[in-house]
Amino acid sequence: MSETVITKDPVTEASVAGEPKNPTQLRADCCIVGGGPAGVMLGLLLARKGVQTLLLEAHQDFNRDFRGDTIHPSTLDLMDQLGLTERLLEIKHAKMRRMTLRSGDQAFTMADLGSLKVRHPFVAVLPQAQFLEFIVHEAKKYPNFNVLMGARAEQLVEREGIVRGVKYNASGGQFEALAHLTVAADGRGSHLAKLAGLEPVKKSPPMDVYWFTLPRRPDDDEEGLLGFRVADGKMLVLFARYDAWQVGYVMLKGRAHELQAEGIESFQRSLRKLVPEFGDRVEDFRDWRQARYLTVESSRIARWYKAGLLLIGDAAHVMSPVGGVGINYAIQDAVAAANLLGGRLKAGPVELKDLAAIQARREWPVRFIQGFQTFMQNQLVVRAIDPSKPFRLVVALRIMGSVPLLRSAIPRIVGYGVRPEKIL
Repeated sequence: MSETVITKDPVTEASVAGEPKNPTQLRADCCIVGGGPAGVMLGLLLARKGVQTLLLEAHQDFNRDFRGDTIHPSTLDLMDQLGLTERLLEIKHAKMRRMTLRSGDQAFTMADLGSLKVRHPFVAVLPQAQFLEFIVHEAKKYPNFNVLMGARAEQLVEREGIVRGVKYNASGGQFEALAHLTVAADGRGSHLAKLAGLEPVKKSPPMDVYWFTLPRRPDDDEEGLLGFRVADGKMLVLFARYDAWQVGYVMLKGRAHELQAEGIESFQRSLRKLVPEFGDRVEDFRDWRQARYLTVESSRIARWYKAGLLLIGDAAHVMSPVGGVGINYAIQDAVAAANLLGGRLKAGPVELKDLAAIQARREWPVRFIQGFQTFMQNQLVVRAIDPSKPFRLVVALRIMGSVPLLRSAIPRIVGYGVRPEKIL
């Protein structure tokens, strides 16, 4: 195999004068597998520090149905530190300042982000594909960053018990990417984690969710519609995209098949009961293929690393959808990794203690938010959708609303989490 240092597209161009084109082996300081929020942010931050960085993304683009679109204040603050927030928010987006739960004619504010005394007291609902493209565009301004789209990592390269890189497929060819450190940022069900024998442990009971979109109209009451709707043992979550409503229909695990058996018309009646403001537009949902079915649960891998390999984001810890914090915690992992490893990677391989330090810093915030999500899911979500639970949802909400500490803490937890990172 020929060998080269990457500076341009290694599949189509020779990177060093005199070497053949289409080399089958590449070298970098860091090889990141997965172009989700954690992977692209780590790529940008390492490139800023002068680290030779290769990002491998299995797909040809970033477009996916119903990826998380919520950019929380913690991430907007990080973008401020990079001087990028104003340009990021030039992308069409919606703002969510309040998360409300409505049950019948009663409404309860679960989190008022507008109460935060910060520069960006809102969640920006912005298509994730455009967010990822924006970050990669910024990373490409650094000559030591390279991204390969359509490059699917298939195997780990291990020598003497140390991960040295990955074997990947791109354009029908087989290649190797060797690096001082390989980072698995390939999301829930991480292929690299499985190859390394790192298995997740479930932390909350699973739920079924149908995600789909319904038309958004100019006169929609955005503040009044955003949040959660509960009626007759059913729950919806509504997010306002700039061009549509993203709807999540939440069910107990295993209920999805029963829902389909009841038919589309029954489902439409349920939607009208939950969100009467949508009126006849629920008829736009005519086919189950318009929805994406997901089983959601939180989980965490006990050890996020092995020699030469680090897991971050959903590859290390999958969040439940409660609070929509997954993207932002993944990005926090990337910031911690870049802060702790940036200088070391330029000098050569990192040690196990360096990787352990990242998990030590990030694991407690992750444990806390997963515990918070499990509490909210068990006390509110499950009790809203499980008719066998005797505890009334409205009573739980009144209790929460009557405790000042909870009223003030929940917006901070949702907006920032615990011990948010700063870019060094």
